[in-house]
Amino acid sequence: MRHALLRPPSSSFPQGLTTAGLGPPDLALALEQHKRYGAALAACDVEVEYLEPDPDHPDSCFVEDPAVVTDRGFMLTRPGAASRRTEVPSMAKALARFQKHLPAIEAPGTVDGGDVCQAEDHFWIGLTRRTNLEGARQLGRWLENLGFTHETVPMDGLDLLHLKSGMGYLGDRRVATVDALANHAAFRHYERVRVPPEEHYAANCTRINDCVLIASGHPKFETSLRSLGYDVVTTDMSEFEKMDGGISCLSLRW
Repeated sequence: MRHALLRPPSSSFPQGLTTAGLGPPDLALALEQHKRYGAALAACDVEVEYLEPDPDHPDSCFVEDPAVVTDRGFMLTRPGAASRRTEVPSMAKALARFQKHLPAIEAPGTVDGGDVCQAEDHFWIGLTRRTNLEGARQLGRWLENLGFTHETVPMDGLDLLHLKSGMGYLGDRRVATVDALANHAAFRHYERVRVPPEEHYAANCTRINDCVLIASGHPKFETSLRSLGYDVVTTDMSEFEKMDGGISCLSLRW
């Protein structure tokens, strides 16, 4: 992994979508945390590029949702929240520098990138309030054409906004999961690394080259990862947690 694309939060960030119930974010602190996040990615040997803030779209710093990126190609999504669908043209412009033709999820399909997790040549696609079956089918056909395999992860009844709100691929055929996903059949061939219930937010973690990036303030999970030999990099995410965002949400990585 060599590239990461980020967009700083804009002045409208506090008006974004949220179900967290943790109060409004501090914009100045969010901007500082975003800078530290970018520095953490750079410390994992990734070239970081920043897009301009987009005040017309309060949630636009969560760049993972409008696109799915792989080392074999990029696809634009159709976010499940209607207010976020107009983020896609800006993302299309940003990614067109790397790939001339950008396929896209079409109505009535919906896909949020936060519901898409890659494990080597395999993808899990969460079926949630933001990603529906038709969107998953379109994404799956595209992935197959690129030589990837995929499967859906139905999440009815789970209190998780996105699939990656409750899990993250660690490499080495290991998956970090909250208890609600730990016994899901989709992960049966992988070693599960449990995230304690009181630290469930840390399940949204991401492997970046030789590092695992996690939100700071989760000592039990961090200790588990270090005991498995991972080089753990932590960064403060408090203001993004208030807006339903996690570690993976703030970047597109390939």
